[in-house]
Amino acid sequence: MTATVYSHGHHASVVGAHAARTVANSAAYLSPLLEPGMRILDVGCGPGSITIDLARRVGERGTVVGIDASAEVVETARAAAAQAGVTNVAFRVGDAYDPPRPEDDAAARWDVVHAHQVLQHLGEPLAALRAWRAAGELVAARDVVYSATTIHPLTPELARWRELVLALQAANGGDGDAGAKLKAWARAAGFAQVETDVETWCFESQRGRAFWGGQWVERALHSAFADGTERHGLADARERQAISDAWAAWSRDDDGWMAMLHGWILARG
Repeated sequence: MTATVYSHGHHASVVGAHAARTVANSAAYLSPLLEPGMRILDVGCGPGSITIDLARRVGERGTVVGIDASAEVVETARAAAAQAGVTNVAFRVGDAYDPPRPEDDAAARWDVVHAHQVLQHLGEPLAALRAWRAAGELVAARDVVYSATTIHPLTPELARWRELVLALQAANGGDGDAGAKLKAWARAAGFAQVETDVETWCFESQRGRAFWGGQWVERALHSAFADGTERHGLADARERQAISDAWAAWSRDDDGWMAMLHGWILARG
C-alpha cells in the first residue's frame, strides 16, 4: 500500500483539538444507529474521544476498539479511557488497510467500522474502503471538504491557509476534499447501498473562535503543517507567521465566523 503521511501530525495543539471531538459533534449521523451490545472498530481513533463516546453508547455489553498508526497517540487514548472509567474500550496500534477482527471471534465482522477524518489522509482510499467492507457490516465515514470552508472575514492570509491545507494534503498523497468523494469511492469499492449527506462545524462564538483560531495560532508555526509546507516548498516561515497572526486576529474579532462542510457515508453490502 502507498505510505501514509499524516498531514496534521501529533503536536499538542493538534491532539488537544482532536480530543474535543465527540459522537454529538463529529458523528451525529451515526448516533441513531448505535445500539447496546454493538461491536465497533474505530479506525484512525487519534486521542480516542469519539471512541470512548461510542463505547459509552453501546453499553457494557458492547465492545469498541480504536486503532491508530501512532503508538504515542494510542497511549494518550488509553490514558483518557482510564481517566474516564470506560472499560469496554481498547486501543491498539493498527493499519487502516488491514483492520483487525473482533478478538472473541476471528471469523466475525464488526457491526460498525467507523472512521472520522481518515480517508482524506490515505493514498489508496478505495483499498481502505474495501478492507473495511470485508471487516464490517456497516461502514460509517465522515471527511471534510476543505475547499468549501467558509471564513469571514476572509483575509488574504486565511484564504492562503485554505489553499495550503489542500496543497499539503495533495503533496502528502491525500485529498483535502475527500468528503465530497466518499459516495463515489464507496460505490467504486463495491458497496451495494450508500447513504450520504453532510454535517457541519461552525465556529463563531467567542469560545468557538478561541478554540479553532487558537489551535491554528500554534499549528501554523509548530505542527506538521509547518514542517510539511516547509519540506514541500509550499510556504516559508514568514508566510506561516502571517497565517498564525491572522488566526489570532480572527479569534478576537466578534464578527468572526467560520463553517466547515463534512460529507458522510453509511455504506453496506
